[in-house]
Amino acid sequence: MITRRRTLQSVLAALPVFTLAGAPAADEAADKGVFQHGVASGDPGTDSVVLWTRITTDSPPASVAWEVSATSNFRRILTGGSISTSADRDYTVKTIATGLPSGTPLYYRFRYEGIYSQMGRTRTLPVGSVDRLGLALVSCSNYSFGYFNAYDAIARDRAIDFVLHTGDYLYEHGADEWGNEPAKRLQRQHRPAHEILTLADYRLRHAQYKSDFGAQILHAAHPFIACWDDHESANNPWTAGAQNHQPVTEGDWPTRRDAAIRAYYEWMPIRDPAPGSDPKEFWRVYRFGNLATLVTLETRHTARSKQVEYSDYKSIIKDAESRDRFMTQVIGAPRRTMLSTSMEQVVQEALTRSITSGEPWRLIGNAIPMARMLVPDLEAAGALPASATFDAAQELRWKGRWQLPFYTDTWDGYPWARQRFYQQCREAGVEDLLVLTGDSHSFWANRLACDEGRPMGIEIGTAGVTSPGDFIDSGFDPSTAARLDQTFADLLAEVTWTDNLHQGYMRVVLQSHQATADFMAVSTIERPEYRMTVLKTLRIGRRGRSIDYLA
Repeated sequence: MITRRRTLQSVLAALPVFTLAGAPAADEAADKGVFQHGVASGDPGTDSVVLWTRITTDSPPASVAWEVSATSNFRRILTGGSISTSADRDYTVKTIATGLPSGTPLYYRFRYEGIYSQMGRTRTLPVGSVDRLGLALVSCSNYSFGYFNAYDAIARDRAIDFVLHTGDYLYEHGADEWGNEPAKRLQRQHRPAHEILTLADYRLRHAQYKSDFGAQILHAAHPFIACWDDHESANNPWTAGAQNHQPVTEGDWPTRRDAAIRAYYEWMPIRDPAPGSDPKEFWRVYRFGNLATLVTLETRHTARSKQVEYSDYKSIIKDAESRDRFMTQVIGAPRRTMLSTSMEQVVQEALTRSITSGEPWRLIGNAIPMARMLVPDLEAAGALPASATFDAAQELRWKGRWQLPFYTDTWDGYPWARQRFYQQCREAGVEDLLVLTGDSHSFWANRLACDEGRPMGIEIGTAGVTSPGDFIDSGFDPSTAARLDQTFADLLAEVTWTDNLHQGYMRVVLQSHQATADFMAVSTIERPEYRMTVLKTLRIGRRGRSIDYLA
């Protein structure tokens, strides 16, 4: 495969039709100069969209001009203006372009001291009759593990209208922590080298992630819809702390959390919090004409109870009775919350309006897996060899013996909160959710059901952009990892299909009568040349009041 190095501008000017035979390769070196971190757009409305860039300068407060055009040659300027930036916001530039036509491709750029930025392409939300919508679902983009080739592929995928990133846009780890071996091999060590703690740290890490060519072309090609997960701040946070935060050596948790959130708002193409509002309340509702409503959830900082750590309970789970007691009284304890009451109200109102309006699709942008994934007895099923005695295998063996949740920081670790969410959806008349999920570094095709067994919809989960699947990362060989995948699908009622061997993204195309989900895998993340493969294609359609996979 031949790689042609090219500028971001030239790629955007002639994005090729996406082909599976071989997408043009990404290039790590973006245009240099004032606009070293590219341009981005996102958080769209029906007549507005956020435009973002950053200038590389040491000047005092500076004014940056921007303009939006109906054409890529900028001969039909629709609107424009200027905005100031300074060191106080790390020289990031963000404006909301308003008065724009709905659902139409638009082009934008910035200018500083006579220098133009790269061109970006964006669009607003459609209104009225909409016959199709193409979404790219992405998650878990860890700079240390490799090139963001999935981002590059999405930029060139002409079926995509909007990108939904469900979290772990960046990772907080130091250069000598998780991912350090591939990072050394690929010269992609995290900056700063230590685990990020301060506002300056988080800003520098965001800057590094936006230096990747794949990230720059993705942001320039499509508008972004985002929700955060845990690693944007620290692994497994809840309202009062985080698993990867040690107050004795790393200081006050709210100070670190607030620094992470501030940097996120500065560096992401999202609307800033309204004056006086809580920045942690980062959720959104998007309506795509008469076709779909998408609600993005906040599940980390506003209501989450502390997650259960197995290490605190292993000694008490000795038999079926103690296992059941643990599942009922610890994992399933009442009022172990996930969503705030304000978030719940937003969800109910949005879903009720969607039903009343007769929209065929109700989407949930969800950071963490929602389906039930109680680990089956993998050894009895012949999927986990007795010879596998390393720590990860022993942990999986222990979970399978007692049919415990695969993860405790996902919805499986909060069954009371999940059932409450399902009940509120049903009160709104909704049993046909299409849940779009990240976090697990694996592809998933799941069926959802409430505690009473009534169908609640479908969950589509994306693998990581670069983060490796748990089985592969834990040390299982590929054939065993594939066998574990198949056993999960065979033995778990809510899992239809899964794959933890690949990185990539999900392409979800909605039409009024059905949806198509393509599981898109990149051939490699260890070099910028890559090929794309469709691992699996699923069609989703209506069955009564719910939705299901079609044969």
